[in-house]
Amino acid sequence: MNEYPKISTLKTPEAFAAHLDSLGLPHWFEPEMKAGADSALARPVQLNGRSVGNRWAILPMEGWDCLPDGSPSELTERRWLRFGESGAKMIFGCEAAAVMLSGKSNTRQMMITTETAENLGKLRRKMVDRHAGKFGTADDLYVGLQLTHSGRYSHPDDDKILKSVTAYAHPLLDRKFGNSAANVVSDGELDEIVATFIAAARLARDAGFHFVDIKHAHGYLGHELLSAIERPGKYGGSFENRTRFFREITQGIRSEVPGIDISLRFSIFDMIPFEKGPDRAGRPMQWDGPYPYAFGGDGSGAGYDLTEPLEFLRLAHSLGVKFICATVGSPYYNPHIQRPAYYPVSDGYLPPEDPLTGAFRQIKVVAEMKKLIPEMNIIGSGYTCLQEWLPNVAEYVTGHGMADFVGIGRMVLSYPDICADQLQGRGLDKRKICRTFGDCTTAPRNGLVSGCYPLDHYYRELESAEKLKDLKKRLS
Repeated sequence: MNEYPKISTLKTPEAFAAHLDSLGLPHWFEPEMKAGADSALARPVQLNGRSVGNRWAILPMEGWDCLPDGSPSELTERRWLRFGESGAKMIFGCEAAAVMLSGKSNTRQMMITTETAENLGKLRRKMVDRHAGKFGTADDLYVGLQLTHSGRYSHPDDDKILKSVTAYAHPLLDRKFGNSAANVVSDGELDEIVATFIAAARLARDAGFHFVDIKHAHGYLGHELLSAIERPGKYGGSFENRTRFFREITQGIRSEVPGIDISLRFSIFDMIPFEKGPDRAGRPMQWDGPYPYAFGGDGSGAGYDLTEPLEFLRLAHSLGVKFICATVGSPYYNPHIQRPAYYPVSDGYLPPEDPLTGAFRQIKVVAEMKKLIPEMNIIGSGYTCLQEWLPNVAEYVTGHGMADFVGIGRMVLSYPDICADQLQGRGLDKRKICRTFGDCTTAPRNGLVSGCYPLDHYYRELESAEKLKDLKKRLS
């Protein structure tokens, strides 16, 4: 088992560059940061007729802390207001909001329904007002809501059993998560889910959101349908059928919900599921022969082929989608691919590669896709493990046209004003930097609210903090 050097030990540009050299990675970072108007991260972007004020984006997360009906709680409000204070001008999705009860990933996930939409709209206004109060204007702030159906990972009830809604019978994931052929959603049910997404987009528009994100990532229902090559019927088999779910949602929103923009969070490629090996490090699940179930994969289970992802993004662009948030893989079955980290979550595994390798893999594939479809604005993700060097890499990436925005998720939980600090030339407060301990994921996967327990005093003082400590002791 490898022990990878921690980022905090790479204190100079020379040390960071030397470590990249040891991994065979390019020097995609700026040794010296620029501030203010001189920073590439500070440049506005013209998008869908709006001027988005800078290149920082806040990614959507699942807080696992909403009220039982899916309305925001005090914890949800605290998190969203901190998004508003972050300095980022792209709030991509705010939160993963389920469009229906059967698509919730947990009992405390946000939902957007006729019962909750008004409260979501009130919270959005509070967040925008908080941003305007701190930065003088919110005219260049662009705010969306992520619409989701958790599919295979649906867990709407209090019991510990998944209530999966799968796109097809998957020989590895069915075994890993205890699914069965009985969980496969019918074409008629998919028709109803499409209609529910369209209705949710209408509610989001009326609540004041500028755009909706139709999530096609991380093994959720929309993403899984893209790899449904063995599914019969109109939602499986051919590329046309596998993209029907997204196409019908998007066309429906365009025709029935004018006045709202559309985006998608998109796993550009996927890989074979991983499992914990005897040494606790991740290893691929056993599979013989070509692996056909990874959308964007090259058939090996370990590499990618951008042919279909490019075709999908060109389709999305033809339907009026002008920007996406790029990601890869899934946090459920290959998290080191999707969100590289130095420490595993409770049900995870130790990283099988240096996390910087995973971060730079995502940067590389986003840059390749940006070159292939330059008309699409792309938000990159997977940057948190870069820690102190995150702004330097983000500056390089945006300055060299490798991505249009840099997105951060977990990092903003511990360090809500990281974007403002960078843009105003203050440098980073190292006391607030996320070190990828994973408590924000371990907690909710065990029934506790998500938050940065190690660095945010608010969460350290909750009753959940003591429960989390006891839980980690039992799991260690």
